[in-house]
Amino acid sequence: MHPAIFISGAVLLGCLFAVQEWTSSRFWNYHINLHLLLAAWAAQYFLWGVLCWIIWWQFRPQIYNATVRTMLTVFLPLSLVLSVVEEMIWVMLFPRIPLGRPPMSFWHRLTFQLDAEIVDSMVIFWSAFFLFRGIGYYQRYREKELAATQLQSQLVQAQMRALRMQLNPHFLFNTMNGISSLMRSDIEAADLMLEQLSRLLRITLQRGDAQFIPLSDEMEFIEMYLAMQDRRFAGRVRQEMKVAPHLHDALVPTMILQPIVENAYAHGLSRISSDGLLEVEASSEGSKLRLSVTNSGPGLRPLSPGTPGKGIGLSNVQDRLRMHYGSDQSFSIAEIENSAVRVVVTLPLQHSARPIEKPARYGA
Repeated sequence: MHPAIFISGAVLLGCLFAVQEWTSSRFWNYHINLHLLLAAWAAQYFLWGVLCWIIWWQFRPQIYNATVRTMLTVFLPLSLVLSVVEEMIWVMLFPRIPLGRPPMSFWHRLTFQLDAEIVDSMVIFWSAFFLFRGIGYYQRYREKELAATQLQSQLVQAQMRALRMQLNPHFLFNTMNGISSLMRSDIEAADLMLEQLSRLLRITLQRGDAQFIPLSDEMEFIEMYLAMQDRRFAGRVRQEMKVAPHLHDALVPTMILQPIVENAYAHGLSRISSDGLLEVEASSEGSKLRLSVTNSGPGLRPLSPGTPGKGIGLSNVQDRLRMHYGSDQSFSIAEIENSAVRVVVTLPLQHSARPIEKPARYGA
C-alpha cells in the first residue's frame, strides 16, 4: 500500500483500458488518437488512485470496522461526492472531450460526463473500498497467526527449559552419589571425579539455553562423562565410541546422549562385576542421523514392572525428541543377544553452519 506503488498500479490499469478501447475502436473502423486515450484514461485512474489512497490513509480503521449502516450513511455519500470531484477535475484537464461535438461549457461537459461515467466512478470507489477491507481482514488474520505462533514458540521454549531444569539436577545428583560412594574406597578417584564434574558443569553453563549443539560438542561431553564413570568402575567396563567423520557438525539436542549413557550404567553395567561393554555409535541413514548406545548387563528384566525406559532420564529424552521433531524421530530400547541392551535414536540429519575445526579424540 505504498502510495507510489498503489497509484502507479492504478495508472497502469487505466492505460490497459485505454489500449482496450483503442483496439476496439480500430476494429469498428473508428479512428481515435491513442495518445489522447492514454492521457485521458491514465489521468482518470491517477485521480482515483490518489483519492482512494487518501481515503485508505485517513479512514483505514473506519473501513476495516464499517457496518452496513456506516456504509450507507457515511461511505455511500462520500462515494458520490468523490465521483463528482473526480469528474470536475478530469473535465478541466480535457476540454476537447467529448470528441466530435460542438464546443460546450464546463458545466455542460461535466453533466455529460457524470451522466456517462457516474456508475463507473461508483464501481471504482466501491472496488477500492472492498479491496481495502479485504486487506484489513488479511492483516488481522496474519497478526493473529503471528501471535499464535509466538505464543506456541514461547510455550515450547518454556517446556524445553522445564525439561532441561529437570535433567540437570537429575544428572548432578546421580554423579554426586557416585562420588560419595567412592569417598569410602578411593579418595583420590573421588577427588578427580569431582574435578571432572566441575568441568562438565562449566560446559553446561556455557551452553546456556542452547537447544541444539554440534554432535562433536555432545560427544566431547560424553567423553568426559565416560572418563568419570571409568574412574568410578575401575576398568570394569570397556568403552567404545564410533562416529562417522562427516557427522561431526550434525546438530543434536543438547544432552541427548548423556541420560541414555547414564541409564546404561545405572541399570546394566553397574550390575555386572567384569567384562562390561559400552558402545556409543553415530551413523547416517539417508537423511536421518542414527545414535545408538549399547551396553552389556542383565538385560531389561531387572527393570521395574512398568514399561522399560520410563525413568526421568529416558522419559526426558523422548519428550524432548517429540517436542523438537514431532513424528519425524524415533526412540527404541530393546534387548539383543547376550542380554545386552541397545537404545537407538533417529532424528533428521541437519548440519551446523559453524565449521568444526578440531574433532574430539573419538574421531581419530
